[in-house]
Amino acid sequence: MRNNRFKKGECIYANPLATPDDLKDFISEGEVKTTFENGWLILENGLEAEATDDKGHWVLWCPTEMPDEIIIEWEFSPLREPGLCMIFFAATGKNGEDLFDPTLPKRTGLYPQYHSGEINALHLSYFRRKWEEERQFCTCNLRKSHGFHLVAMGADPIPTVRDAKTYQMQIVKHQDMVQFSINDLTVLEWQDPGTAYGPILGKGKIGFRQMAPMKGSYRNLTVHQAVLEREEK
Repeated sequence: MRNNRFKKGECIYANPLATPDDLKDFISEGEVKTTFENGWLILENGLEAEATDDKGHWVLWCPTEMPDEIIIEWEFSPLREPGLCMIFFAATGKNGEDLFDPTLPKRTGLYPQYHSGEINALHLSYFRRKWEEERQFCTCNLRKSHGFHLVAMGADPIPTVRDAKTYQMQIVKHQDMVQFSINDLTVLEWQDPGTAYGPILGKGKIGFRQMAPMKGSYRNLTVHQAVLEREEK
């Protein structure tokens, strides 16, 4: 594993996620309820679904195509559990199509459509409290699709909702490298060999996902160029 360090370059995208206007071009798949409070975007399932009902889950996509070699940052605070929070990045069609190409099958928030459907993506689940076994030993999981490939795992430092505060989340996606940190604490790193699970992913879309009945708050989504500061082999 290479020990890479990155710094933020030019700002590519910035969205405070503070008002309805900030979401006017976002694309939802599944039923998502959005509200705003004190400059925060509050997200929860829009259906009155039971906690085990997969139809209550959803994805909310930022419409902007992001390049490779980026640093994604946002603030996050969990408000209600059980549930799960995830972010997709480098998401495209399996054959390089735009994620919203009309020839791709319709997606409705059901997870198999995203990990084993007609798209490629990296997906990081960073608050996993949906199932009892997840709550017993909390981890952050990085998967790569097409396919349900678990490629990296790290300990989750965020406590339960009762004790949680606000957390600064950061993902670095730079060619074959993925790094994830919370409040500047590195949680996981992964170098994609580009062989076992398909070619290395590059540009693509970013999307937030929650599993019902999770309720979470978000603000200040930014994407900067990732500038390689140091490389040690």
